[in-house]
Amino acid sequence: MNLRLVVGLGNPGHRYESTRHNVGFMALERLAAESGVSFRQQNRLHGLLAEVGQGASRLRLLMPQTFMNDSGRSIRAALDWFSFQPAEVLVVVDDMDLPLGRLRLRASGSAGGHNGLRSAISHLGTQDFARLRIGIGAPADNPAERRARTVGHVLGRFAAAEQPLLEDVLSEVTAGIGLIQRLGLERAGNRLNGFRAQPAPA
Repeated sequence: MNLRLVVGLGNPGHRYESTRHNVGFMALERLAAESGVSFRQQNRLHGLLAEVGQGASRLRLLMPQTFMNDSGRSIRAALDWFSFQPAEVLVVVDDMDLPLGRLRLRASGSAGGHNGLRSAISHLGTQDFARLRIGIGAPADNPAERRARTVGHVLGRFAAAEQPLLEDVLSEVTAGIGLIQRLGLERAGNRLNGFRAQPAPA
């Protein structure tokens, strides 16, 4: 995989900062901070853009500002502007089906009930783009209770007790993006999919 664009999904605005649904934004903000670069508003991309690295290894980081359900519009605009292909994109997204502390890297696949991925698939016209799912845990095991509590859960913030675990996860994600660049999806996936961050003992 020739990784050229990493897209973090989330919702724009202070109201949604640090919510579970915005963990894709958090990962990109961490990567930009580690690289000493800043995001700038790019109206033509309907998002915030930062660039990491130089030359052939340059990586664009995109945080759509369209709200989650319309994320694909921003991704499509970026692909058109930079003349990238869907196969050169990694989408970083939250996943309620994975516990906090787990990651799942895939080369393609369905939306899996995620509105941001659904929008991306719709606008790109394909499911064949890589995605890194970051576990945020589910609000309940019971299906009916889970459905009732989903919105409050994903738009809620991580608890104080979860912060150390979240830090471990975000560090692994930023390291993993570097691995994808250097080693490709399959070898990076061996590490990322086997990652198990554990909560600190009480």
